[in-house]
Amino acid sequence: MRIHIATDHAGLDFSRHLQDHLAAAGHEVVDHGPAEYDPIDDYPAFCINAAKGVVRDQQAGVQALGVVFGGSGNGEQIAANKVLGVRAALVWNDSTAQLARQHNDANVISIGARQHTVEEATRFIDLFIAEPFSLEERHVRRIAQLAEYEATGDIAGKNVDR
Repeated sequence: MRIHIATDHAGLDFSRHLQDHLAAAGHEVVDHGPAEYDPIDDYPAFCINAAKGVVRDQQAGVQALGVVFGGSGNGEQIAANKVLGVRAALVWNDSTAQLARQHNDANVISIGARQHTVEEATRFIDLFIAEPFSLEERHVRRIAQLAEYEATGDIAGKNVDR
């Protein structure tokens, strides 16, 4: 599987470790930056590029997921979710890593590098990658509603305020 990774200065050490870990597990890792430590760097472009890489690959039939990091993971998740077709989930434990895939078919996860050890983050990512989407009708339906809203600004028959 191809894994797109992005971070900011707070997650740079995590990113380097995870790239090695994922490559050793047989994944192709695409690093979207940063390339070096800069304490005042800006994460949005790095995370948006990783998210765009995931969507582009998935649309081309390539199995791909993304992982973005930052101090809390919140801003990085927000940035990734600005990309059409991305479902980025903030992960903070084993259960949220698995449920992000199982129930939400998330294609990107975000992790707070200042909130977790590198071992915890590695475990979350491994769980996320290994967990399949359940394909349960209720989850498929909900994801379709999100995609419909993303495309049209409405969800037919669901009374979305205009």
